[in-house]
Amino acid sequence: MVLIGSAETFEGAASGGLAGGRSRAGVGFGAEPADRGGQILVEGTSFAVSGAGGDMTGAAEGLFVRDARVISHWRLLLDGLRLAPLGGYTADPFAGVFVARGGLRDGQVEPTVVIERRRYVSNGMREDLLVRNFGAETAGIGLTLEVGADFADLFAVKAGGLPVAEPVTVRAETELWSASAPHGESERKVKVVAPGAAVSLDTISYKVVVPPQMTWSCSLAVLTEVDGKQLAMRFPLGLSPAESRPARQRAERHKTSPRLQSDSLTLTLTLKRSEQDLAALRLTDPAEPAIEVVAAGAPWFMALFGRDSLLTSSLSLALDPQLAVGTLRALALHQGRVVDELSEEEPGRILHELRFGADVSLALGAAERYFGSVDATPLFVVLLGQLSRWGGAASEVVAELLPAADAALRWVDDYGDKDGDGYVEYLRSTDRGLRHQGWKDSADGINFADGTLAQPPVALIEVQAYVYAAYVARSELARQLSDEEAARYWQERAAVLKHRINEDFWLQDRGWFAVGLDAEKRPIDALASNMGHALWAGALEPGKAEQVARRLVSKELFSGYGIRTLASSMGAYNPASYHNGSVWPHDTAIAVAGLVRYGFAAEASRVAAGLLQAAAYFSGRLPELFCGFASSEMPGPVPYPTAGSPQAWASAAPVGVLTALLGIDPDVPNGRLRISPAFPAEWGAVEVDNLPMGRERLGVKVGADGSVAWSGAGDLSISLA
Repeated sequence: MVLIGSAETFEGAASGGLAGGRSRAGVGFGAEPADRGGQILVEGTSFAVSGAGGDMTGAAEGLFVRDARVISHWRLLLDGLRLAPLGGYTADPFAGVFVARGGLRDGQVEPTVVIERRRYVSNGMREDLLVRNFGAETAGIGLTLEVGADFADLFAVKAGGLPVAEPVTVRAETELWSASAPHGESERKVKVVAPGAAVSLDTISYKVVVPPQMTWSCSLAVLTEVDGKQLAMRFPLGLSPAESRPARQRAERHKTSPRLQSDSLTLTLTLKRSEQDLAALRLTDPAEPAIEVVAAGAPWFMALFGRDSLLTSSLSLALDPQLAVGTLRALALHQGRVVDELSEEEPGRILHELRFGADVSLALGAAERYFGSVDATPLFVVLLGQLSRWGGAASEVVAELLPAADAALRWVDDYGDKDGDGYVEYLRSTDRGLRHQGWKDSADGINFADGTLAQPPVALIEVQAYVYAAYVARSELARQLSDEEAARYWQERAAVLKHRINEDFWLQDRGWFAVGLDAEKRPIDALASNMGHALWAGALEPGKAEQVARRLVSKELFSGYGIRTLASSMGAYNPASYHNGSVWPHDTAIAVAGLVRYGFAAEASRVAAGLLQAAAYFSGRLPELFCGFASSEMPGPVPYPTAGSPQAWASAAPVGVLTALLGIDPDVPNGRLRISPAFPAEWGAVEVDNLPMGRERLGVKVGADGSVAWSGAGDLSISLA
């Protein structure tokens, strides 16, 4: 299918401009500056990585669709010179604008021509070029777009930008550039539709004449094919981007999303960015279009990840419970059925990663799956319980998913417990799998206080806490179904496990919980953030929880911007490492929720304020992680060089923090709701409307003086703690 777009057009005087700037808190926001050094635009399984000026020339840059780089080179020249960037902005996660002017030749007067490049990404890409002539004379210029494709696999790009071995065939036709490469028995193909352009094997060119104070414009569309099937272009030429499917979906979600009014501009901006990014990272199954999930993040993890998607859904329940429904349904659909050592699949196990990129079928059911995660399986049950408490799933949805939850709990007993000691451990099946299978899954992520690496099988503290929370959730679900026998059974198992966790993992002489137990059942004695997850899960005894709270906000763990993964006093500490001293926003948000759960409101407020301060440095978009240097050492959080952004659970972290500090603890099936706000003083007044709460929409207003008011609770019995 060839899309016919507009050829060059002239419009009125060049008096328009960017819809930039920020409006006051609570009203909405215009465009936000692109991250320094480059920009990532993302929608579904498509994303574009470019330099700050919009060109794609770097080793890891390009347009990626379904895990393949379909455009590897995309550079715009004016009269043969590179453009001089003036600024880049993102109005939406899938839409960006780059502003530049012509480059200077020796002795030339200051350029009067300004170029806007508006880019939209979804199943391909659309780019609108607008040339403005601010001069007093007619401008005659040549615009040349250099273009290339290598069809490199996403992971080859991540490793060093290596192209595929198959040759790429390039064709130049009238107003059409295309490239293709073999792919099994079919081929991968990309087309660039360029109305009004002259096309060669490596360039798309326009001869442009722009009268004084006038503009010239054109549009290009990048179309992609996977296994002979052209993906539907969601920003077709000739259609206003505001009428596109992604824009309409964004508008529809915005209507039903919670609305925030706050005295804190940073809080409002950060929550708005989170909402946008979580929407842009959503994926749908072509074979099951009703199932919608969230990808782990860009640029390298545009796929369904069990752990990431479950924790993201949990943190963002106050934003959209239906994301949890889709996540649970998708993971239940692909739950383990057989024993497969290569993929580490086991009956009842929830997968770690599922990719449906260019090298696999478009349907999720035929995608490549890997199950090497030890925590996703109990987290599946935990999320189902949370979803029920929020009233986010009708009884028939819970009934639909309950068999999968029970299969997950059987996995805990039959396969998760490797040695019969009652704890869930991990041990990879082959050398292809992950060595460590908790959320800190890097090879050196689990270590003792002296820096010695822990040897699997390892029973992690947070995994046992997740299992405890899963037992509690299953007990509550049984009680809702009037199955008192099952409710007592799971409640008793939860009580026994909680006691054992507090006995076996507690380091009395240190005053904190071990990260886990190693292969010889020795406590892994490092001071780390893992115990914050156990706090969140409710698995700690009150007296020990108090000591954990003090440790989490100590100078060793709390950097001032977030909670470090590993304390600065530990042997393996490195603030610029991936898991040994860095700060992960989702990890910090989970700790904040745990602190609130146990009544440590002041500590939770302090950590939340630090994380929000970090968000301000990242223009409201928290990255996957950042370095753990102390705020007393650095004037701002130091970026981690390869951190993903946007990253799903980092995007969900501000939503989770806001929910925790609102003190919202729902029990919709039993008609109860507890509200206990604890906001940092610098946030001032905060008001949230349209919070989903069962069939109702809740509004909560917290004054600067701490006063609390609510509306729309329906028949729920509300208590203030």
